[in-house]
Amino acid sequence: MPKTILVVDDKSSVRKLLREYLTEQNYNVVPAANGREAIYAARHSNPDLILLDIMMPEMDGFEFLRQYRLEGSAPVIIITAREEETDAVLGLELGADDYVIKPFRMKELAARIRAVLRRVEPEPKTARTLRVGELTLDKTTHYVTVNRQPVDLTPIEFDLLSTLMSSPGQVFSRAQLSDGLYESGFAGLERTLNVHIRNLRSKVEPDPANPIYIETVFGVGYRFRREA
Repeated sequence: MPKTILVVDDKSSVRKLLREYLTEQNYNVVPAANGREAIYAARHSNPDLILLDIMMPEMDGFEFLRQYRLEGSAPVIIITAREEETDAVLGLELGADDYVIKPFRMKELAARIRAVLRRVEPEPKTARTLRVGELTLDKTTHYVTVNRQPVDLTPIEFDLLSTLMSSPGQVFSRAQLSDGLYESGFAGLERTLNVHIRNLRSKVEPDPANPIYIETVFGVGYRFRREA
C-alpha cells in the first residue's frame, strides 16, 4: 500500500514539483497551500508523513504544528530556507521530526523521507535466509549459492539481489533500485543499473539470456519471480 504524503507549501510551483517527483516514487501526494488547508487535508487523508513549509499566509507552519499535534501523530519534515534554519529548530521543539534546507536535491529529500518512515514504523521481521529454486541468499553472512555452489557477488550485486529476493513478485522501477543503492553509499547508479543487472544474471541465472529469477518488466524495471 503506497504511503500518503501531505505537502504543505504556499508556492504552487513547489507543490507541483514535489507532487510530480513523489508520485514517481510511488507515494500518494496530497497538496495544501497553507496550514489551515493542511489541517483539513490531514483530517481527511490521514497522511503517513507531512512535508511542511514554515512561512505561509493564513496559518504558518508553527501554528499548524501546534494544532496538528493535538490530534495527529504523523511524522513531519520541515522544508526551510537556510536563513530560516533557527525556525526549523523551533519546529523540532514543536514536534517536527526532521528538516531539510532549500535548495535540496530530490534524492536527498527522498532519503530523508524513507529514513523518517523507518524510524516511526519499525520494519517487520524478515527471514535472514532467502531461497528460490536453486538460489540461496544469506543476509547475515552475505553468502550466495546456486546449486549449492558459492557465487562471488560485488556489494552492489548482493544488495540488488537481496532487495529483489526480499519482495518476490514486486516490480521495482529503475529509480527505486538506484535510490536504494544510493542510500547505501553507491552514487550515480541509475544510468549503470542495467549493467549491474546483466552482470548479476550472468552469475545466478542458469541461462542469462533467458532469465528465470530476475525478470525484466519492460518500460518499468525489474522483479524477482514468485516461487510456484
